[in-house]
Amino acid sequence: SDDVLVMQKALASSDEVIDIHHAGTAMRFLTAYFAFQKNREVVLTGSRRMQHRPIAPLVDALRKMGATITYLEKEGFPPLRIKGSQLNSHKVQIAGDISSQFITAILLLAPTFKDGFNIELTGKITSRSYIEMTLALLDQLGFSSNFKGAAIFIAPQIEKEKSIFTVESDWSSGSYWFSFVALSKIGSKINISHFYKNSLQGDSCLVDLYKNFGVEATFLDNGILEIKKIAVPNCSHFTCNLVSAPDLAQTIAVTCLGLGISCELTGLQTLKIKETDRLVALQNELKKLGATIQIDNESIALQPPKKLNQNCIIETYNDHRMALAFAPLSILVPIEIKNAEVVSKSYPDFWNDVQVIMSK
Repeated sequence: SDDVLVMQKALASSDEVIDIHHAGTAMRFLTAYFAFQKNREVVLTGSRRMQHRPIAPLVDALRKMGATITYLEKEGFPPLRIKGSQLNSHKVQIAGDISSQFITAILLLAPTFKDGFNIELTGKITSRSYIEMTLALLDQLGFSSNFKGAAIFIAPQIEKEKSIFTVESDWSSGSYWFSFVALSKIGSKINISHFYKNSLQGDSCLVDLYKNFGVEATFLDNGILEIKKIAVPNCSHFTCNLVSAPDLAQTIAVTCLGLGISCELTGLQTLKIKETDRLVALQNELKKLGATIQIDNESIALQPPKKLNQNCIIETYNDHRMALAFAPLSILVPIEIKNAEVVSKSYPDFWNDVQVIMSK
């Protein structure tokens, strides 16, 4: 996917200017990475949208650790000039109610500190599942950590032997196949690979959430997950707090729309700083299909129409999840998705997979 390729290219590059385009994850992780590269100076930049996505909480934390980072344009936003140095502080405070990627960016550096590293999370912790996922992955790779209350400690381990690690498939990407099945007739099924019952990913809650929509997920041998429509939905109104899985909001909202189910999704405060303001984008596009939508800073409420509007043109706002989430509606009504190639950010083979599924 684009995000992986951008990260690989940046890590291998010796250029003075590193452009990560739309890759928000790369921007956060590389800001911390380059701050720690002694005698290296880079300008880290991205797309126009990236230059409107806040990064001040991470920069402030890294500065407290001794990093030298300068905003080149608007205060609090990329592009950044980063002068790498040996960071000496072994502890930092950072807000817990921000993007978990700010916290993960520091966690990935933490094992290299000779005395270990302490992070104190302040305020409400809104993305605990993603933090726990990072720590569990570090543990699987041999790095020891402890997370109690609002305090995280990472034990020091400067050197690590080479090893091979198999990465599980992405449950966020898997969510679109749950939606396809939910909107299909009873008996329809899709198999997807490399998904495991004891997943570290918060989005694996899909298995339980989609039971409400008549979908059963069964873990088969060799990491195969069978998704099957076994019944009509068991609810006419769906409510869910997605604070631990906000990337599912678009998928679930579209599923509910297609099934004619009203819904209220909360815990979505981080969606406003994604590739687009996803709450506003959802409101705009769901209305085109006939839905009544209300949003605030952290929630969306949907009332479906009696009949979906056809031949709507769905804008994607350079956001891969808008294209991915609305695609399953093609089972029910003809739609057009603009800039459909934006899926390359996380799922470059998506449209080929859709073609295979629809042909069956």
